[in-house]
Amino acid sequence: MSGLGGFGGLFEIPQRFREPLLVAATDGVGTKLKLAFAHERHAAVGIDLVAMSVNDVVVQGAEPLFFLDYYATGRLEPEVAREVVSGIAEGCRQAGAALIGGETAEMPGMYATGEYDLAGFCVGAVERGRVLDGSAVAAGDAIIGLSSSGPHANGYSLIRKVIDDRDIDVSQPLGADRLNDLLLAPTRIYVKPLLALMDRVEVHALAHVTGGGLPGNLRRVLPAGCRAVIDAGSWSWPPIFKWLQETARIETDEMYRTFNCGLGMVAVLGGTDVEAGMKLLREQGENPSLIGRIEATQSEPEVIIQPAATRP
Repeated sequence: MSGLGGFGGLFEIPQRFREPLLVAATDGVGTKLKLAFAHERHAAVGIDLVAMSVNDVVVQGAEPLFFLDYYATGRLEPEVAREVVSGIAEGCRQAGAALIGGETAEMPGMYATGEYDLAGFCVGAVERGRVLDGSAVAAGDAIIGLSSSGPHANGYSLIRKVIDDRDIDVSQPLGADRLNDLLLAPTRIYVKPLLALMDRVEVHALAHVTGGGLPGNLRRVLPAGCRAVIDAGSWSWPPIFKWLQETARIETDEMYRTFNCGLGMVAVLGGTDVEAGMKLLREQGENPSLIGRIEATQSEPEVIIQPAATRP
């Protein structure tokens, strides 16, 4: 509702919301930025910035409404800034959110030449009676995983250490792609498929698989008396994760705790809604996998990943 240059951005909450609660999230891109600097892939991290916040908003049942960014650098390079913001705009288009403002801070002496930092802020809305907090999760529910585009924006301190310690040429091919293309693939934005899913079936919980991996993030939506049992053979690891494990000799449990291992989002649905939910997600362009189930437990909520008969 306001143009550029004001002291703040204005946004009207859509009238279709009758009793809206606002949901806010903020995040950055982390040390993935170091790879972006080295390989001049600035638009991709702009998409990452949006994805990290809008995915956190939608998992609470909310529709992202608007987004703001913070771009800080020692010396502003207009072409770099333009590329970053173009990525942010593309991320907002994918999420259906309005980019209503931001801040560009030029601070000489704070950052190395050619480097910058990013932070993003998203606000969404959800009807009071449709908040997803995990309380509806129950034994017998099914767990569906949605594929990732790669490591997204987590685990890059370890990734960069592997590259530096082994002096790896990241322009080398890995399958049909190059290693740097796989490492710098932007985070997938799941907003539109998940909003469509929530509109058609009863979703009990959603979990955005970021730092802490599948065990850490799925545990956050498990209520008392429930545990998640995951079948590690129900999806395939993308080549980048196989390469990381083999190159750095990382234990499988550590891989699951550090990386998304091919699943960027998880949905928990009632058993009777699984077929309809999977069909709808496919219609939305997703490639969902039925990866596990919710069981009753007398212990604290936990996530158990059962090894596959063969490596994923």
